[in-house]
Amino acid sequence: MKRILVTGAGGAAATNFTRSLRLVKDEQFHLIGVDADKYYLQRAETDERYLIPLCSDPDYLPIINDIVRETGADLLFAQPDAEIECISTNREQIACRVFLASKETVKICQNKYLSFEKWKQAGLPVPDTMMIDNENDLHKAFREFGPKIWIRAVQGSFGKGSLPTDNVEQAKAWLDFQKGWGNYSAAVCLLPESITWQSIWNNGELITAQGRKRLYWEFANRAPSGITGLTGTGVTISDPVLDELAQKAIHAIDPAPHGIFSVDMTYDVRGTPNPTEINIGRFFTTHLFFSVLGLNMPAIFVKLAFGEPLPAMPKKINPLPEGLAWVRGMDIEPVLTSLKDIEKEVLAMESRRNSLRARS
Repeated sequence: MKRILVTGAGGAAATNFTRSLRLVKDEQFHLIGVDADKYYLQRAETDERYLIPLCSDPDYLPIINDIVRETGADLLFAQPDAEIECISTNREQIACRVFLASKETVKICQNKYLSFEKWKQAGLPVPDTMMIDNENDLHKAFREFGPKIWIRAVQGSFGKGSLPTDNVEQAKAWLDFQKGWGNYSAAVCLLPESITWQSIWNNGELITAQGRKRLYWEFANRAPSGITGLTGTGVTISDPVLDELAQKAIHAIDPAPHGIFSVDMTYDVRGTPNPTEINIGRFFTTHLFFSVLGLNMPAIFVKLAFGEPLPAMPKKINPLPEGLAWVRGMDIEPVLTSLKDIEKEVLAMESRRNSLRARS
């Protein structure tokens, strides 16, 4: 039985990782959950669970390794970005195996501006972007990218610090409040529509990939930018243009990709998709969606990490049917349905509305 240590185990994404592995019928896993939040830890759906310090704590690695040795963990899977960075940098010190891209690739992918530079050099469509070190940079961004610009932290997940604004004073106040000078970039505003192309690679070989369109952000009305990092409803898609662009975005950073690469793409005003970031070394939060449909990427990840052969995969890219929807929210079980079934409800309501009007 494989023994797998999962960090951030009480979070939604790590929970979907553990739930995906529980779906595997021909193999059982012993899952060891660790989390730096004493409350989140209580939610971990693992066989064992342990509280750990933040990865910025000097005792983080010694405590991780102590738990690895105590529990006999064979593989470490980290979900939070900060822990991925720490474990990637110190991978030689980890007392069990990891399955990650190169240190340099992790570093670039976790910095949105460094990624932008790689994509621009490769000639990929990207929104004009610049770092904001001072007020002169901010005014220049408005002159060149305005009237509305997009401000965001170059490192961090869940749309950290993002703000669309057409007001210089608001942007300045936001950067002051966020202590963002030198850590934030400004870019041309893109459209709300976004795609994630989740993929797994092994020593330069694409193993599998699937596209997913986000229909809306959950709790969007509670964030200044409307970006919360919490997908409300996701839908399976298949688009050769996106498939090609995602692979080019990955290869522009790493010619021999290894591990998990989730490419986020957003459309510009011309309707052209632009890569905006690669979430490296981890799955997007709602990957259980794919697992329930039969594309169990966590199970594939584990097999690759242990060097085991994979079952035959007749279709590597977008093997799932299009138009399937994963509807989710807080404190409710996700619902698997389809866009067709969702639209049936809309048509039924309109039919009822028309019938009532005809009777009045």
